[in-house]
Amino acid sequence: MSWRRIIGPIFFDATITTAAYMEIFNTFVNQLDDEELSIGYFQQAGATSHTSRASMAEIQSSFGDRINWKGLWPPPSPDLTTPDYLLWGYLKGRVYQNKPRTIDTFKANITEEIQAVTADVLARTFQNMACGDQSCLDANGGHFKHVMMSSHFLHNEVSPLQISLQYPH
Repeated sequence: MSWRRIIGPIFFDATITTAAYMEIFNTFVNQLDDEELSIGYFQQAGATSHTSRASMAEIQSSFGDRINWKGLWPPPSPDLTTPDYLLWGYLKGRVYQNKPRTIDTFKANITEEIQAVTADVLARTFQNMACGDQSCLDANGGHFKHVMMSSHFLHNEVSPLQISLQYPH
C-alpha cells in the first residue's frame, strides 16, 4: 500500500516458508512501478520466513536500506502499519457485506473492494496513521490504543496541523 494505491491482493494457500514468502514478495515487487521501487519503503513483521538470510537478501536487493521490520517500533505497539489505521476495518465490512459462502466469492469480494478504494479513503488512512504514530511518540512507545477510540480518530476530525509525518509525492 502506498499513499496513492494498494498493490494486490496476493492470495496464497500454503504454509509460509521462506520459499513461499519469496514467491509472494516477488509477485508484489513485480506489481510496483519504477518510482515505488526507487523511493518506496517495505514494511514487514519479524516472522522467521520474513527475516531469514535468503528473504532479507532478496528484500534488500529490491529496497536497499528502505526496510521497516522488527525492532523499529516499540513492542507494546506492534501494529504501526498504514492498513491498521482505518483500511482493514473499512475493507472487512465491505468484503463481508454480501456474506460470501465460497472461497472464490470471498476472493472476488476482496479483489473488487481493494480496486474500489478511493484516493479519499487512502488519504484518511494515512491521516489516521500519522495521528497514531504521533500518539505512540507521545506515549514514549507505550500503550496508546485507548487514544484510537477517541472521537477525533473515529470521525477523522484531525487538523492537518496535527499531522507531523511527511510522505513522498
